[in-house]
Amino acid sequence: MDTVGDGLDAALRKAFTRPIPRSAGAQMRYLVRQLKGTRPVAELLGITQRTVERYVKDQIKKPRADLAQRMEREVTVRWQPQIRARAKQTAATTDGIVIDTRARFGYTAAPGTTDDARLRHLTVALPPQYAARLFEAKEAGGTEQQLRNIAAEALGEVYFRDNGRRAQGLEVEFTDVEHLEFDL
Repeated sequence: MDTVGDGLDAALRKAFTRPIPRSAGAQMRYLVRQLKGTRPVAELLGITQRTVERYVKDQIKKPRADLAQRMEREVTVRWQPQIRARAKQTAATTDGIVIDTRARFGYTAAPGTTDDARLRHLTVALPPQYAARLFEAKEAGGTEQQLRNIAAEALGEVYFRDNGRRAQGLEVEFTDVEHLEFDL
């Protein structure tokens, strides 16, 4: 199941102008530069300081699968912070963000209308204020449910209520997410 937080991270990775370092030695050297030493890198990755030094000197070239995953994840989190910040700023102020999702949408609406949840595939451009709220909640450590609530509110306003032109009072529930992807 895709999550909103992972989708936001993937959208920011698409903004990168260069790929992350591929070799284990290059990734380790990048982490040592970012964290300013081999000891913090060793603590971060759960390996010994000597092992980090051996990767830096290319004495070890092929890490275990779990270590390779941890290294790639940590490099990706720290890679091109200015590009990432600029992409967030642009999405939050001018461009907005596009959400592509296949999920079950339920409704709370006026009596006499249908409120049965239905599976829908939606691709909707969200305005900048919702992109800003999503990024702010993610940075503040918001839970997956809080991020989904913001996404549901955005989809409800833009798609279902058509920015206040129809279906006033309609509340949207965003559940059973099969696919979720963001694009800047």
